[in-house]
Amino acid sequence: MGGGPVSEDVALAARLDTLRSWDADWAGLRVVVTGIGVSGFAAADTLIELGAKVVVVDGSTSDTAQAQADTLRIVGAVDVLLGAEAVEHLPLVDGEPAELVVTSPGWRPDQALLAEAARRHVPVWGDIELAWRLNVRAGRKTPEWLAITGTNGKTTTVGMTASILQAAGLKAIAVGNVGTPVLDALRDPVEYDVFAVELSSFQLHWSHSLSPLASVCLNVAEDHVDWHGSYEAYLADKAKVYGNTKVAAIYNAEQRETEAMVEEADVVEGCRAVAFTTGSPGLSMLGVVEDLLVDRAFIESRRDSAQELATRADLGPVAPRHTVANALAAAGLARAYGVEPDAVQQGLRSYLPGDHRIQPVAKQDGVLWINDSKATNPHAADAALAAFKDVVWIAGGLAKGVQYDELLDRHRDRIKTVVLIGARSDELREALARTLPETPVVETLEDGSAPDDGEAAMRRAVAIARERAVSGDTVLMAPASASMDQFVSYAHRGSAFIDAVREVVLGQAGETEE
Repeated sequence: MGGGPVSEDVALAARLDTLRSWDADWAGLRVVVTGIGVSGFAAADTLIELGAKVVVVDGSTSDTAQAQADTLRIVGAVDVLLGAEAVEHLPLVDGEPAELVVTSPGWRPDQALLAEAARRHVPVWGDIELAWRLNVRAGRKTPEWLAITGTNGKTTTVGMTASILQAAGLKAIAVGNVGTPVLDALRDPVEYDVFAVELSSFQLHWSHSLSPLASVCLNVAEDHVDWHGSYEAYLADKAKVYGNTKVAAIYNAEQRETEAMVEEADVVEGCRAVAFTTGSPGLSMLGVVEDLLVDRAFIESRRDSAQELATRADLGPVAPRHTVANALAAAGLARAYGVEPDAVQQGLRSYLPGDHRIQPVAKQDGVLWINDSKATNPHAADAALAAFKDVVWIAGGLAKGVQYDELLDRHRDRIKTVVLIGARSDELREALARTLPETPVVETLEDGSAPDDGEAAMRRAVAIARERAVSGDTVLMAPASASMDQFVSYAHRGSAFIDAVREVVLGQAGETEE
């Protein structure tokens, strides 16, 4: 019997199945890498180091993309193709069809090149899938993975987890969607004991064979529906975090969806289901008793006692409910690895929260100014609004296909005034008119103003909020929307808010008042 497309597909699948360590035979594998940003560059650079034949494509022709392309050509890429036409079709690699596509996480499955790969039965991996397959390397320690996903709180929980692991004397690092690619950490001269891995729904979509030591989905809410196609598809990709978990699949006892994910997960035999709650914990749970964070999951006498891990005060001066939940999840992951209680407390005490998440910026004339620019969806904004009483709320931006009515109804007694930012805030504006018709809504877009000038809009928003707020109020910039209609990123939006508060409220460009 002669060969053909089917036999070739079988042979390719068999070869790819052997690629499960750094020392496997990657040489000559024809790979197309989509994207030349942080993840794509790391993937291409790694594959070239392994001896694969690599073509990189990206729709951008920016100076940064050109510089990255030049570097990859120098280190041995077969080709780097930039511009809109480069991402319309699956290119040949060294004159022959590609055998694998490794995609940057933000690329949608229906993108033209990826859709063509699917039609041609060319496997598509994400950078996380590639990293997992390279996790084992002869002569080096094999790091365990603690996998973290959720609609909100991922970066905080990953940072807390890494801080706890480091307090225990372990060589640990926060990697993944948090910023440092796992592939870069694998190539670091440091031989890490454990990775705290932040995984977005995009990264999980393109992952197939991860097997973390412990995993958690912190929470889920409607988000990125435009990318996934439906909320159900979004949930299905989030649930992949639990696949093949070895020791503990950790879920949020206050959100049934995450418990259902664990119930349906195909985990390694012996893996335990462990819950966290901001209330009093039951058996096999972590939770809160008075102001203590306690463990009833990873102790011998868990049926009739609990182990103190930390206090609410260890989490800092502002520790709203969602911060406590994140700390419990981080503690659970670390305890699954075997970290002692003292290290949990020490790690939580020493953890420094990142900017733009419930970040106090100033307190002036009795008004507290809070930057929560990382609240890019209603679920995140819900947690921020719940932490304060009388709120002048700065909100708006790209909605990403989500709904606002439930959020507004829940916090109708907290929200005194809404100051709208964002060039594309129609969904929020309409929801406010429906749900909170009596609540004042003030626009920042003025006649003749540039809708994409986010910094000018933020200065106007802060000036309006200053006029509306009185002693005892909180001015909360938690937009419940993405930032890209007026800003480069949520960090740019948060920095614009901080600068505006310093200028408009404090009348200075120096340090803020606590």
